[in-house]
Amino acid sequence: MRRTRPSVLIIAAVLGAVVGFGVDQLLTSAGRATFTPSLLLPVLLVLLAAATVLLALPIRRAITGRDRTPVDPFRAVRVAMLAKASSLVGAIMAGLSAGLLAFLLTRPVAPVGSVVAVVTTLVSSLVLLAAALVAEHLCTIRKDDDDEHAEPDGPPEPGLGLSHRD
Repeated sequence: MRRTRPSVLIIAAVLGAVVGFGVDQLLTSAGRATFTPSLLLPVLLVLLAAATVLLALPIRRAITGRDRTPVDPFRAVRVAMLAKASSLVGAIMAGLSAGLLAFLLTRPVAPVGSVVAVVTTLVSSLVLLAAALVAEHLCTIRKDDDDEHAEPDGPPEPGLGLSHRD
């Protein structure tokens, strides 16, 4: 499994920002109030961040040898996938919050309550993104010396491997 690429996170954040700005633009053009995230959302994002890191810590201890219990590969993959998904959610929510905030700050009078809710969501999204990337790093297994000498997955190129006549 490959680690999450920064380009994927940047694209997710940009798309989230476009959606956030666009939703508020559509709502106000229809005469409705702007979208304001619930104050429970930042709490849930921070709890998800803490859970992701706490689930990755035992795997890191087993990998580094501090814990004598063997690493359950299925659990390690699940936690790594949770970290990857959490980083995407953090990037999307950070972008969405940034889009909402950009819309609110471009208005002549910004509603203070909405700005506070959007800023707390933005900060908690960034906390989730950082925690998910840390958890993904904690689940990374070091490369063995045997990995460098392993044969490639695909068929050998002509002239480089053994032929049928050898």
